[in-house]
Amino acid sequence: MEKAIVYTSTHCPHCRQVKSYLTEKGVEYEERNIETNDAFAQEVWDMGIRAVPLTLIGEERISGMNKTKFEKVLNA
Repeated sequence: MEKAIVYTSTHCPHCRQVKSYLTEKGVEYEERNIETNDAFAQEVWDMGIRAVPLTLIGEERISGMNKTKFEKVLNA
């Protein structure tokens, strides 16, 4: 499985849920905090997304903590 990319912000409870969930599932991920790096914020903006968490796994985009979508993508 490809390494996931998780766009987060510093005090986001849903971002923490996503990171915990991926860790529980044994999925490696790279965290990209949009508050500490303007380039990461620009990447999210350029995708047309205006909120975090945003998780990229391969070609899939998962907005928020959508457990159903995570299960579908991780079990594919």
